[in-house]
Amino acid sequence: MHKSYKDKEKVSLKLSRKSKIDLNTHLLEVHNLKTYFFTDIGIVKAIAGVDLWVSRKETLGLVGESGCGKSVTALSIMRLISHPGRIVSGEIFFDGENLLKLSEKEMQEVRGDEMAMVFQEPMTSLNPVYRIGNQIAEVLTVHRPIMTRKERENRAIELLGMVGIPSPNRRIYDYPHQLSGGMRQRAMIAMAITCGNLKLLIADEPTTALDVTIQAQILDLFKKLQEEIGMSIILITHDLGLIAETADRVAVMYTGSVVEYTDVVTLFKKPLHPYTRGLLNSLPQLGRKAKKAKLYTIPGVVPNPLDLRSGCKFFDRCSYGNKEICLEREPKLNEIEPGHWVRCWKVRQIENQEGCHWET
Repeated sequence: MHKSYKDKEKVSLKLSRKSKIDLNTHLLEVHNLKTYFFTDIGIVKAIAGVDLWVSRKETLGLVGESGCGKSVTALSIMRLISHPGRIVSGEIFFDGENLLKLSEKEMQEVRGDEMAMVFQEPMTSLNPVYRIGNQIAEVLTVHRPIMTRKERENRAIELLGMVGIPSPNRRIYDYPHQLSGGMRQRAMIAMAITCGNLKLLIADEPTTALDVTIQAQILDLFKKLQEEIGMSIILITHDLGLIAETADRVAVMYTGSVVEYTDVVTLFKKPLHPYTRGLLNSLPQLGRKAKKAKLYTIPGVVPNPLDLRSGCKFFDRCSYGNKEICLEREPKLNEIEPGHWVRCWKVRQIENQEGCHWET
């Protein structure tokens, strides 16, 4: 359990200190992105029209249950969708340029240099038969071919020291299996920032399978690097406590779409989508009453992407739903108030009710 769940007062204090983000300087803009997988048993609409924005030097939290499309969204932004998947429509503007218009060669120049991704499980992402130093140097071979072998080695040592790995001059000769989970994750981060020109880092569940102490160290490392490099971060997680501590804004995803999108303070103090409220209500509570109460769970499961009903995709799990309204057609992502976007037909009714027993 994440440490922030244990002390709501600390979470509340952190939230109260966060400021609104200036939305006038977007580094990344994703418009109506759709990514489908064309399988033998049907078309899986993994991403069904995602809209999101990331400002410069900010951290965007991307949250939702497993199967909601968070990782596929990240892979789509990186243009790493493999067969039988395909981006079928939409726009991805990165630093003013539409990535979907670039050739694969042009995209390779961007990927690894200006944008990079830290994957969920570093042991499967790192090559087990190559030394850590060689894997970092390989990035420089592609993006900085002018550098000599010795310069690449020195850069690898510098990077491992930057991400907090002790004795980096020795560690560059280690294989992945010789590093702990936390050190492997740090090595992945070092590979992401190798070229020194990084503008966007996508971190997919970067603290999964790490103990609480190492989680905190990795998050502190992200903050430190963000301050030093000035990069933006997309943090993919299901841990709302982690989001409360690190994110500036949050996009809540469900069945391949963003259902709520706002700054982190508003999300915790005034959640307006039933799914967001369900996620917050599912957090463990403190106090005598909480010990006796059953842990809340959202009823049902995420629907099968091969068999999605028309209208609102959350209807079968929603306590506010109305068949005549919610199943007629799918709601759009509307700006309910400045900077707060919600995809729900019943949002005004929800806005006037308490509905969420988790308090900041």
